[in-house]
Amino acid sequence: MSGPDTGKVDVTLDSAIAVIRFSNPPEGFMDEGTEAGLTAALDQVDTDDAIRAVILTGAQEGVFIRHYDVRILEARSRKMAARGMVFTPDRPVPEPALHRAMRRIENSPKPYIAAINGTAMGGGFELALACDIRLAQAGDYPIGLPEVNLGILPGAGGTQRLPLLVGQARTLEYCLTGRTFTPEEAAKAGLVNACVADPVLDHALGMARRMAGNPPLALAHIKRLIRGATPDPERMALERTLFCDLMVQDEAIEIMARMNRNGSDIRNP
Repeated sequence: MSGPDTGKVDVTLDSAIAVIRFSNPPEGFMDEGTEAGLTAALDQVDTDDAIRAVILTGAQEGVFIRHYDVRILEARSRKMAARGMVFTPDRPVPEPALHRAMRRIENSPKPYIAAINGTAMGGGFELALACDIRLAQAGDYPIGLPEVNLGILPGAGGTQRLPLLVGQARTLEYCLTGRTFTPEEAAKAGLVNACVADPVLDHALGMARRMAGNPPLALAHIKRLIRGATPDPERMALERTLFCDLMVQDEAIEIMARMNRNGSDIRNP
């Protein structure tokens, strides 16, 4: 799916490897087009038995997926607040398309590798967290979950998936401070498996080919067993419900509005 104001997702095949590329010039934000495009890409991957492994990467230089478009988040927040919507844990928010796509990646019998070629914050890094392997290209760009700077929280699985990688204490530190990391720092902290030299896609393809050369049922069973530690669906529902609760707060709306007015960065809105 693509359009003048929507992101685009393309799928190309390299033998038994599918490469899913995200683009949304100039900023590389995630938006409705990205969500719809990802769902369509997964539909294609899921129905093609010849595809044995999948790589997610950015089509724009220096950007994996920057983060979700804060202009869209602000508009949604204002609309929900104007309607007087209230969000409480006893009424969980339904699972949206992006979250379903991430769960499909986790539950797929095929291995998924995030080839992070540039900025990956917020929803962009949460998508990478849903993958089985994360490789980051060396460079000067941020990786992490800085949503607290907007008065909100990582609402697409970040609070649930990151502790499985780095532990509860470090996840609390990173999410409560809104800290982001360089690729080298991210590798040392465990947010990514490795920081590699240019280009990261070549490294990802090499790893994917090695995986694809193994029996697919063995891959599926191994992934199923290891992924048994996937976050509890009820906790995921609580996360997105509390995310929406923050979205309708005046403070978050004002911070997002200020960022959008000033053209500032999610790390320092």
